[in-house]
Amino acid sequence: MTSMSDRERAFENKYALDEEQKFKALVRRNKALGRWAAELLGRDPEAYAAEVVEADFQEAGDEDVFRKLRGDLDAGGVSVSDEEIRQKMFAYLQDAVAELAR
Repeated sequence: MTSMSDRERAFENKYALDEEQKFKALVRRNKALGRWAAELLGRDPEAYAAEVVEADFQEAGDEDVFRKLRGDLDAGGVSVSDEEIRQKMFAYLQDAVAELAR
């Protein structure tokens, strides 16, 4: 029979693994978003992708990344709707999760 502490440790390990996978998926999503936006802005894709990844550390959730993209696209004179940005965020997250599941 498994002791309660063994079960607790197993749940903690599962939680840690889930959080690590979530973090990796978000980083992949943000890199893809950065490359997409860099193409629209005419900027270096890898450098801009790193900026987008860094922007995600400002606060919890996705709004910091959205504001970064929205602000830079507006400043660059690129016409992209909020809905399109959010759709890209969702699609790239799905892609990242699928890549990590392989």
